Amino acid sequence: MSTMNQLLQEAIHLPEDQRLTLVNMILKVDENYAPEDVELAWDIEVRDRIARYDHGESGSRPAEEVFSDIDRRLKS
Repeated sequence: MSTMNQLLQEAIHLPEDQRLTLVNMILKVDENYAPEDVELAWDIEVRDRIARYDHGESGSRPAEEVFSDIDRRLKS
């Protein structure tokens, strides 16, 4: 677990574009196992979310805050 935490800490300090590229690369590791309809659905969802963000219809939060919320929920 400490290795994953170390990797996370390093990833958090990357510029945003590099973090997103890293996430995309990690997701593509298992891409061969995703049915095309699931991949298409995620592609549409991601594009919709980006469009809402670009139009000011949604916001963002720091990754640390998001991960803290997830950790809290998992511990409950």
